[in-house]
Amino acid sequence: MSQINFLGVLQARSAVYRHMRPSPLLRHPLLSEALGFECYVKHENHNPTGAFKIRGGLNFVAGFAASQPGRGIISATRGNHGQSLALASRLYGVPCTIVVPLGNNPEKNEAMRANGAQLIEYGRDFDEARVHAMQLQQQQGHYFVSPGDEPALIHGVGTYALEIFEELADVQSIIVPLGGGSGVCGTLAVAAAINPQVEVFAVQAENAPSIYLSWKKGEPVETATSVTFADGLATRVPFRLPFEYLKDRVTEIVLVSEEEMRRAVLTMWQCTHNLAEGAGAAPLAAARRLRDRLAGRKVVLVLSGGNIDLATLRWVLS
Repeated sequence: MSQINFLGVLQARSAVYRHMRPSPLLRHPLLSEALGFECYVKHENHNPTGAFKIRGGLNFVAGFAASQPGRGIISATRGNHGQSLALASRLYGVPCTIVVPLGNNPEKNEAMRANGAQLIEYGRDFDEARVHAMQLQQQQGHYFVSPGDEPALIHGVGTYALEIFEELADVQSIIVPLGGGSGVCGTLAVAAAINPQVEVFAVQAENAPSIYLSWKKGEPVETATSVTFADGLATRVPFRLPFEYLKDRVTEIVLVSEEEMRRAVLTMWQCTHNLAEGAGAAPLAAARRLRDRLAGRKVVLVLSGGNIDLATLRWVLS
């Protein structure tokens, strides 16, 4: 059995729902009218921490606190993953250290500190911060929580896909942002178990296309940079476990530009009055590209998070 599986998602529900409720799945008529198909949005922006990652953090830390009492954890993030670990660690009394790149979203940084995490700023991007966190783990003895290669994180976030199928049994296509890969892999695991005919599209930024290039080549490809305003998509190096799982299972990986995501943030606000961060708006940007292919289908866009900082929001609105 793969390390990523439907049973793991089912088992994650108890840890996830101990501290949060299922997120809304809403049909938005204005979006449906604009796109030309029946469009639903999975509002992960309504979760604690404002993003889907909290599900993985709750599931991982619950198991870790029970199996390794007293030991701390360390990880790297652009924001949402770190917030999930910080909040879950506070709930379970686990010491938590998070490494972020220099110039990271200041509001996400403050949210992590507010939940009791020790924050370290290091490196030019997420991947340099991740390497530094791994080095600190060896020095401090904390457990390094890989943002992508931890099955418990993937199973936790997979609970949102389970909610989609429970509420919209005849869903035909789901579009998911793709950064580290946990959301896509959790969705693929659930779809394979419940209805393998459902299409699962993943979305990456044109400026951070490492997994898209890897998918095309069939083996991991690193990129030199990942300069995108979509924090959740800004990775240069594919994680091994998610890539191996999704490469032969995902329907298609779609690349979208910075301008397409910027316009999608605006459209999401105009049509749903929900504020999406760049990664959260990426599925809408991809849906516009895929509108002819998706015509006549029931489609769910995963609004993965709403944690856009004020400086970026000013740029989006400018």
